[in-house]
Amino acid sequence: MNINKILDEAIEKDASDIHFIVDNKPMLRIIRELVPAESGEVLTVENMNEIYDYLVKGNIEADKVFQETRKLDTLHEYAGLRFRVNISSTDGIPIATLRIIKNTLPTYESLGVPDIVRRMTYQPQGLILVTGKTNSGKTTTLNALINDINENQNRKILTLENPVEYKHHSKKSLIVQKEVGLARDTLSFHEGVKNSLREDCDILVIGEIRDKDTMEAGIEMAESGHLVIGTLHTKSCAETIDRMINFYEVRDQAQIKYMLSSILKLVISQRLLPGVDGKLVLIPEVMVVDNIVSGIIRKEKISISEIEDAIQSASEKGSIGLINSLAECFVKGKLTLEQAKAQIEEKNIEILNRTIMQMKIKHNE
Repeated sequence: MNINKILDEAIEKDASDIHFIVDNKPMLRIIRELVPAESGEVLTVENMNEIYDYLVKGNIEADKVFQETRKLDTLHEYAGLRFRVNISSTDGIPIATLRIIKNTLPTYESLGVPDIVRRMTYQPQGLILVTGKTNSGKTTTLNALINDINENQNRKILTLENPVEYKHHSKKSLIVQKEVGLARDTLSFHEGVKNSLREDCDILVIGEIRDKDTMEAGIEMAESGHLVIGTLHTKSCAETIDRMINFYEVRDQAQIKYMLSSILKLVISQRLLPGVDGKLVLIPEVMVVDNIVSGIIRKEKISISEIEDAIQSASEKGSIGLINSLAECFVKGKLTLEQAKAQIEEKNIEILNRTIMQMKIKHNE
């Protein structure tokens, strides 16, 4: 089979992902929709083994990892582009998902990320979190932040990624990128964070905070006078706080709440929705951690609704509620009302309608 032809089609159609699954045609994800590749036939077991060999490229170490764990994360380069590759299996047959990594990183301004997030990177120390579900643009936002710091600040930036997607080159800052994994630059995110304490970096970027050990090491790094920027797979700012606290046993939670309330500076939770014009629209929720939010974090029982209310009422400090973001995108004609309503609970629809009305009045003044 001609695998390169399928990759060419994906690049030409500006697909984000390519799926190779046995007994199916190769599928392209284009603006969130799965579309069969015109240049591919239904994949057989022999095709899947051929795709596996094509992607692993005879790398004995990579093949060993897959045979032992039945999963492999790696990178593939083709036509001047890099592809993030995940290989797993079904019924013992390899299957693969490829994410196309564009060579040119979008500018920070073009992403639609609120400027308060960029401004917060000038903090000398603390913790900033970029959160969202899979395919919500976290990696792109993270790398746009890294690029902005690199161009405008004189800092040493150390990144831990799995895999390294965008290649940065030192500009005004000094930048070191490390890939996490077996036979890579560091065995785990946790080990990479621990070692960063000895590397005299000003800013540490953790590609993914997956567990308690990585979280603890990141907090220790922030407490010792560094700025730490990390990502978490959570769907809202309030859920992010809850997830971080629940990494710990109940007996340790009071201590971690106190630490978080003092080092956490900002959380951005983002969603990507297909817009009216066919392009993806970023919906950000931003929580600037002020004294009110810090007080809520320290409470014995965390209240999700209290955090959401605190975000809604702190717009002058840069916080942006999800409802406000959705209302603004609707008023600007980027989303339909049905799309906006689908992102919130039924009990909040009346608040959304009210916010939309207030924004329309303000825009007409």
